[in-house]
Order: sequence, then structure tokens, then C-alpha cells
Amino acid sequence: MATFGIVVGGGPAPGINGVIGSATLQAHRSGARVLGLLDGFRWLMAGDVDHVRELEAEEVSRIHLQGGSILHTSRANPTKNPDDLARVVASLDRLGIDHLITIGGDDTSFSARRVAESAEGRIRVVHVPKTIDNDLPLPPGVPTFGFETAREQATHVVEALSEDCRTTRRWFFVIMMGRTAGHLALGAGKSGGATISVIPEEFPGERIRIEQVVRVLEGAIVKRRAAGHADGVAVIAEGVAERFDPDDPILKDAPRDEHGHVRLAEVPLGRVLRTAVREALAARGVSVAIGEKDVGYELRCVPPTAFDRDYTRDLGVGAVRTLLAGTSEAMITRQDGRIVPVPFAEIVDARTGRTKVRQVDTTTDSYRNARALQVRIEPEDLSDPGRLAALAEAAGLSEAETRQRYGDLA
Repeated sequence: MATFGIVVGGGPAPGINGVIGSATLQAHRSGARVLGLLDGFRWLMAGDVDHVRELEAEEVSRIHLQGGSILHTSRANPTKNPDDLARVVASLDRLGIDHLITIGGDDTSFSARRVAESAEGRIRVVHVPKTIDNDLPLPPGVPTFGFETAREQATHVVEALSEDCRTTRRWFFVIMMGRTAGHLALGAGKSGGATISVIPEEFPGERIRIEQVVRVLEGAIVKRRAAGHADGVAVIAEGVAERFDPDDPILKDAPRDEHGHVRLAEVPLGRVLRTAVREALAARGVSVAIGEKDVGYELRCVPPTAFDRDYTRDLGVGAVRTLLAGTSEAMITRQDGRIVPVPFAEIVDARTGRTKVRQVDTTTDSYRNARALQVRIEPEDLSDPGRLAALAEAAGLSEAETRQRYGDLA
């Protein structure tokens, strides 16, 4: 009898239970056992095989309707220490697991690859890509599961704040979850009609200066004021802070997770940007009210939408069928209605040896259309005498100073 293990790593995303449930149902119907491994790799790394839950078909038949993860999750990283990785493989052997399904993001997919390599063929391993950040290297147009549900929820937040801002004549800076890519910030901002969405991909170079972001936001505020409006919502991807100088005061003492990443949720990006923009404008006699809100944790465990329920049930069944067909060391994808395993070797960044990160492609029509709908300083704003005069007055600057401060934004 084949024995499947299912492990969930990284942050939660809507649809995890859909993968667990459908994989369990398919495995049972194929005559296999299914063991749910609790708390990610945490206990396996310690050689502990007691934190395991045998999954039965009846108990999981409806869990695809629920948010969260019945197996919990953690960011425990078995790849940092060779002994931890060896204990993971030994623990899986002790449990009799010969087929392993991992569910997670880029860090978990890297761990899955290392487990498969260390098991030397004894354990077949496939990975189901999960993240609300949408930053795993799937084919263009194919989202990671959880992204569409998170975007839907985040869009409602942007809508509500936009109405609040119109009512109270103020601005809000919304810091949107997204470590290295701006998919969620751009998607929610576009769908919710945000005034502007700022993502790391729009900035060239390796580092982003805080002053650059401040001027982009300030430019949107000034342009709205020039048009007679005192309100707006700026959606800012938290990954912008990932590219700040690590020695910048905003990041120097920031806590980091087990994979070495800055815990961006604990970086006060909204407060820093709000303060900097307000002070820059106030120094020129321009007063603006700005609120701030972090959006992320409230998106991760909501019940999945119909799209993600359907999607994750396909992925779970596909993962089991792929393993039983003899395929290992692959990421499970759904492309044009078909389950397509993508070998781990194809998703590895040759430069870093880790899983590639899919960023927003700023050359696409979709991105250009999103930018076209935003309020930003454009070349014609600075070349047209009437527009330039209105901007200068709204910014508390001379026309020459306005060109100098915002020229590179255009």
C-alpha cells in the first residue's frame, strides 16, 4: 500500500484545505493511506513522528469550503542545517511515506527539492504552489492558488477606504502584502480603483531610495489637489521595503524569519511614508491628512472563492495522479484545463540555486493599462503651461522647482 504524506509550509493562503481534501480523497480511492504532517517541517526536523494525523476521506470531504489549514503550517526550514534535512528524510522513512506532497511558496518548494534529492529516489515528491503573492514561476496568466481570493478581499478593502476618503476628504496609504512582487498590490489597486499603486518592479536598479517612493506618492497627491480633489488611496506593495538599503534605519533592526527574510509585516512602512510625505508637503505650506493601513493577514485564511475551490481540487487530484504515475521532483500546475508537472530543475534560478520569483512584467498591456488608470505626474503635466501652473500651486513650489522635483517621474 502506498503511503502519502502531506505537509504545508509558509504563510496561509485560501485554498490549502482544498488541496489537502482532494488529494486525500483521490489517494484513498487509489488504495493508499494518507498522513497529514502537522506544523510544516517543524516536528520532522526534530525527528519527531508523533505529530502526524491520519486523514480519512469522510473527514476531509467538505474542508475545501474552509479557509486556513487543518494541518496548520510553519516556516520551519529544513535546508539550513544538513542534520535537520537528514532527520526529515529519516522521519518520513520511519512513517513509511513513499509519496510526499508539499504545499507552499518558494521556500517550501526549495525544501521539497532538497528532501527529494536527499531521499535519493525512495520518496517521490511533488510540490503544489501556494501563495497570495502570486510570485512563483508558473506560466504567464496562471495564478498561484489563493491569489484570486486574496485579491477579491483586498479589493473590497480598497473600495471601502476609497469611499471613506471621499467622505472625509483625506488620503490613505494601504501597505499590501507582497514580499518581492507587486501582483497583489497592483491587482487590488486596479480592481478597487485606487488612485495609485506603487510596486517594486517599477523602480530600476537593485535598491530603491525612500525618497523616490515619497516623490511618487507626493506627485499623486499634488496632481489630485491640482484637479480640485483632497482625497485618494495609494496602494503600496510591502516588497518596496525589501529593496531599501538593509542598513536603512527602517530595516536595520527589523526581525527576520528562519529563511533570513525581513518580517515586512513588522516594518512600519506606512508610517514612515506617511510621515515623510506629510513633512515634505508641510514644509511648503501644503497640509494633507493621511491615514495608513496594513493589509495582508486578514486575507490569508478567508474561505476561498469558487475559482480557488475549483483550482485547488484540481491540483490535489493532479498531485496524487502525478505521483502514482511515477513522476517526482516536479511542481504541479494547471494549464488550459490540464495538469502539467513542471520539473524542479526548470523553476530553479541558476544564479541563486533557489526557486525563481515571478515578478510583475511591466512590459505587458495589462500593466500599462493599470498605470494609465492611475494618477501620476505625466510628461504633458510638465510641458503644458496651464497644467504646470496648477501643479506648482498645489505643490507649493515654483514652476521651475516643480519640473525639478517631479521631472524624472514623468
